[in-house]
Amino acid sequence: MARQVRAEVTRASVLTAAADVFLRLGYANAGLNEIIEQSGVTKGALYFHFSSKEDLARGVVDEGQVRLGAEVTSARDGSAPALEALVALSYVAIEKASSDPIVAAMLRLQHEIGDYQGTQGNLVLAWLEGFERLVARAVEEGDILVEDDAAAAALPTFLLSSWMGAYVVASATDAFDDLPRRIERVWYLILPGLVDGSKLAYFRQFASRRLLR
Repeated sequence: MARQVRAEVTRASVLTAAADVFLRLGYANAGLNEIIEQSGVTKGALYFHFSSKEDLARGVVDEGQVRLGAEVTSARDGSAPALEALVALSYVAIEKASSDPIVAAMLRLQHEIGDYQGTQGNLVLAWLEGFERLVARAVEEGDILVEDDAAAAALPTFLLSSWMGAYVVASATDAFDDLPRRIERVWYLILPGLVDGSKLAYFRQFASRRLLR
């Protein structure tokens, strides 16, 4: 049991150090030697848990997704109207990343390692499934208006692409601190094409209130 606890502590130390190095330097420039030095573990201990830099990056992605999971589930499966949940979900990862370096590193690594996968599968597909469920419910609740089934089917991908695109541009231009405001602007521009005019002011205000949080 003591050996297992030590192994878990070592793994956590490596992941914490790796997240910091990946955040500061990016995946391409991060080196295992720097991660080893910062974590305070031996090279053998690191390789016991992770076979390569790529394997370590995917481990950070996995851990970030676990830490983000509770917030995502709460936003997606709560009792709030589905369109409100969609707006909230677009902010959740940003809010969590501001306080948890491993989540922040996960968001950066998802596109830097090139295929958006941890060791547990494609994370973007998991997000897309959540958006699909919420869009379908928002249509049923009458908050999202669509012309036909084809538009309803395309909408989750469009919304997720808008959110992820805002993140990629902010990350590439060193403007992550401005990302919440950019997400609020995305909703400001998109909502007129989604909701009845009588509901537009309310949902724009809802998106703005999430920004202020």
